[in-house]
Amino acid sequence: MSLNSNYYCSVLKICTETRNLAQAKKIHCHILRAIKDPETFLLNNLVNAYSKLGDLTYARNVFDKIPQPNLFSWNTILFTYSKSGCLSEMKDIFNRMPKRDGVSWNSLISGYASRGLVTEAVKGYSSMLRDGAANLNRITFSTMLILSSSQECFDLGRQIHGQIVKFGFGSYVFVSCPLMDMYSKAGFVYEAKRVFDETPERNVVMYNTMITGLLRYGMVENSWWLFHSMQEKDSISWTTMITGLTQNGLYREAIDLFRDMRIEGLAMDQFTFGSMLTGCGGLMALKEGKQVHAFVIRTNHQDNVFVGSALVDMYCKCKLITSAEAVFNRMTQKNVVSWTALLVGYGQNGYSEEAIRIFCDMQRNGVTPDYYTLGSVISSCANLASLEEGAQFHGQAIVSGLFSFTTVSNALVTLYGKCGSLEDANRLFNEMNFRDEVSWTALVSAYSQFGKADETIDLFQKMLAHGLKPDEVTFVGVLSACSRAGLVEKGYQYFESMVKEHGITPVVDHYTCMIDLLSRAGRLEEARCFINKMPMPPDAIGWSTLLSSCRLHGNLEIGKWAAASFQELEPHNPAGYILLSSIYAAKGKWDNVSELRRGMRTKGVRKEPGCSWIKYKGKVHIFSADDQTSPFLDQIYAELDELNHKMVEEGYVPDLSSVLHDVEESQKTKMLNYHSERLAIAFGLIFIPPGLPIRIVKNLRVCGDCHNATKIISKITQREILVRDAVRFHLFKDGTCSCGDFW
Repeated sequence: MSLNSNYYCSVLKICTETRNLAQAKKIHCHILRAIKDPETFLLNNLVNAYSKLGDLTYARNVFDKIPQPNLFSWNTILFTYSKSGCLSEMKDIFNRMPKRDGVSWNSLISGYASRGLVTEAVKGYSSMLRDGAANLNRITFSTMLILSSSQECFDLGRQIHGQIVKFGFGSYVFVSCPLMDMYSKAGFVYEAKRVFDETPERNVVMYNTMITGLLRYGMVENSWWLFHSMQEKDSISWTTMITGLTQNGLYREAIDLFRDMRIEGLAMDQFTFGSMLTGCGGLMALKEGKQVHAFVIRTNHQDNVFVGSALVDMYCKCKLITSAEAVFNRMTQKNVVSWTALLVGYGQNGYSEEAIRIFCDMQRNGVTPDYYTLGSVISSCANLASLEEGAQFHGQAIVSGLFSFTTVSNALVTLYGKCGSLEDANRLFNEMNFRDEVSWTALVSAYSQFGKADETIDLFQKMLAHGLKPDEVTFVGVLSACSRAGLVEKGYQYFESMVKEHGITPVVDHYTCMIDLLSRAGRLEEARCFINKMPMPPDAIGWSTLLSSCRLHGNLEIGKWAAASFQELEPHNPAGYILLSSIYAAKGKWDNVSELRRGMRTKGVRKEPGCSWIKYKGKVHIFSADDQTSPFLDQIYAELDELNHKMVEEGYVPDLSSVLHDVEESQKTKMLNYHSERLAIAFGLIFIPPGLPIRIVKNLRVCGDCHNATKIISKITQREILVRDAVRFHLFKDGTCSCGDFW
């Protein structure tokens, strides 16, 4: 090799290391001018440089001009095509090679393996064996094992393991690591441990791989022991352990280990911070989360899209949505994970409208949603009972092909169920190729919330027959169905089976269902005894449920006890005062009503003004009681007057106890006639075409009189009216409501 060739090779190496393609081309021109017949060695280096710099055309042009290419020349251009995925060119070069060695075969196999082409890779491997076992090396087996793992061809992996043993490569760490990884991903963690134990010399990579496998299957104690037995740990060792702890829900342990890692002074990367922020979010540990955020800024990781997305998720889970949006807006790079983190955060914090807005902004910014994003925005539509927008996203799911993902299908079943379209929910459920526990629970909940007790229980039994395990949400649906159908004893049986047969510890939602079950049946004293035996006090919904029953059954004693308990739990929640006031008002105890109102004023408790809204042609129309602002006022009040006349003919008698004011009965009747939900219903009757359901949302609980009135309106007009109030969904149809007489 000449001195000039050596010099040019050194310069080309620098160009490659600095990723300077333009400079490499200048050196190429200089070579052509300075050297009449460049040596094969120099031309090989040129091919290699162009290959590493990604210019396949120049690499091939140089190769074609080599007068007598040697094995290195052929292998270089073969590797170039293999790495770039140009498989037809790779195969052509391979077939033209006059001679091949292990590098040649490995390039061929790697080219197919990197594209997941198992059959072609296996054919290449088999041909390599026929060509001579001397060609085999550590790279061959490592490539085949990685292919087996990535494509879940675990039987192939086992066969490769047999040949590793046969040809004596079992002691190589470079082979043992992907072999362990393959076994752990296949669920054979003890096989992976045996490979680990049988490898004579283990490095830190082997330990890290084994710890990952153990944590993947929840073997936390074993992974702790292995971690502490390591004589040498690198940053990946610590990050692997922190990540595994968060994946197993051991967030506090992950945070403590992160602190130890900082004390050790080890470098942290995006995965360390991402896992740590997941732990902080899981614990809602805002203080620690902010500390990690500060450390992210000090170490210049704030522009990393992975870390930024984790920060958004952490603040959302800590219910600091403004901070999440601030982090999101400062991110210089955003991907679908970043947008989805903010969208899900809004949805989980009750800002479903904002979640839909974020989804639309994401699409306007050219980011394509994945199945998780689409499922999340459909869930937000379900929370709003917004069938119009949800149906649009359903269409998008079909067009994009994302409907086949279970997450999306489950969200759609929930959407149609919550919007009262039970036939559509059931049809979608039956069309699903695969149904998991969430699928069944979505349909169980759909039938349950609209009072379809028999269908709910039948679905639940079918779910068990299919060998699926119900979860906490499933039992909330089943217990609610029993409550609405008055199946007290059956409800008790399911409550007990939840604990004894399914090992589920009841949470406050299950206890609320049982309070509802007993209260609806008029067994108020039994409900009080049940509450006194609960391991935790009822929440606001539990107390308000009992108070509503006390009003319905006229039980002032238990009502006063429930109201006092409610006010102690949430002293500034007006619901406890208002529900007790309704009990006093029903008994004509206006002095007590006035006393409660004075108490509310003294404590600064204010009743939220009631309003109802309805969507028509993409616009939301909002109404308050006795509304005088709507441009359609004359039409609405005329429609209501006609309805009131027909309702009286149907036997409607106003429930004046729903009016908590000591005024004349005629004035009470007028006040009831113009409640916000009735104005919204009248608007719907005028503008929503016949045959389509009228969908109303109310910010407060529907009063008893409006509940009865809406049932009669649905019968008179033969229209389905769906009302979502602050407590539950109501489907009014043919003079009945999905929740029965109890609202």
